[in-house]
Amino acid sequence: MRSQFHHVIDIAPTLLEAAGLPEPISVEGVHQKPIQGVSMLYSFNDAKAAERHETQYFEMFGNRGIYHKGWTAVTRHKTPWILIGEKTPAFDDDVWELYDTSKDWSQANDLSKQMPDKLHELQRLWLIEATRYDVLPLDDDLAKRLNADTAGRPVLIKGNTQVLFGGMGRLSENSVVNIKNKSHAVTAEIEVPKSGAEGVIVAQGGNIGGWALYAKGGKLKYCYNLLGVQYFYVEATSALPAGTHQVRMEFAYAGGGLGKGGKVSLYVDGKPVGEGTVAATAAMIFSADDGCDVGVDTGSPVSEDYGPRGNAFTGRVKGVQIALAEAAGELGSPRLAGGRCPDRDGATVGARAKIRAHLLVSALDRTLNVQEYASRAAIEPPRLDPSHRSSWVSPTGSLD
Repeated sequence: MRSQFHHVIDIAPTLLEAAGLPEPISVEGVHQKPIQGVSMLYSFNDAKAAERHETQYFEMFGNRGIYHKGWTAVTRHKTPWILIGEKTPAFDDDVWELYDTSKDWSQANDLSKQMPDKLHELQRLWLIEATRYDVLPLDDDLAKRLNADTAGRPVLIKGNTQVLFGGMGRLSENSVVNIKNKSHAVTAEIEVPKSGAEGVIVAQGGNIGGWALYAKGGKLKYCYNLLGVQYFYVEATSALPAGTHQVRMEFAYAGGGLGKGGKVSLYVDGKPVGEGTVAATAAMIFSADDGCDVGVDTGSPVSEDYGPRGNAFTGRVKGVQIALAEAAGELGSPRLAGGRCPDRDGATVGARAKIRAHLLVSALDRTLNVQEYASRAAIEPPRLDPSHRSSWVSPTGSLD
């Protein structure tokens, strides 16, 4: 056991020193920032060695702290898990506490009133360290910080539509187009076996928040999990018959700010089969570790209708399109009989779209890269067009 102060940032320099490796200056041509930690190796063979990590700042959501040579100064600004609605004081009005951890390691005896000069010394040191390591300016508006749309932060997935294929999974939240606080649609082409449809078509998030489109008892069903506190369900009125079908969920966002609710509509082959409402939604995040899966929910289950295992779709999920706002088409617009919708030139989506869908499925079956296969066939990669709710078409929507 060792009593020297150290921090998690000290692990990397410890491993490098133990392995006799230098700190990397450049990785694949990219210049690296200096490692900020301090190696712990000196203490391995000398339990009484003098402490080398003498100063360490802390900051999270406006809560701040500083360690320096056994002394700590800390202030609680807000509750980290209350993301919206908490009344927080101005940073200058936060109350700081002071502890001598060399004698009071449990931080039970606050010395801030007895030793105000020492407290001011550590507060000043915190500002120096915060400036040095780019902590400033402080920002406690989590509603804006965690939402890339409001924070103006660049995102991995650009645009307003994304296509996922069967078998894709464990996609991090930032790897999927952001559907929060906006109208959107999820469209999938599936094959239902003669034994009936059951299991997850597509899911994002986990038991602490997310959404899932799946089959339960043969019927298409949608679940919106609001932070693990409340579940909203919308179910089709009839079972999915065997064969190939296009299923679609449309979410018409109510608007008026972040985290509002909306109307959910379910369609099978362009025909409405169910609708319901979601009273409120997650404004910023579904889950920090559960991802998005196609054809199964591999993490903690989004819906209470299925468990963490054995929830894979019993048929086949050919592909899924997630589309936002205008890219999702006119939400709630009438469908043509039989689910056949006109393209932008007034023609009816027909044989060529189906041929392209067949080419895509064949390419996936042979595990070829979609783009590579498209270039060989001299066609554009097919995708689900949001305005054509019952067919797979090319990005141009053209039949020529």
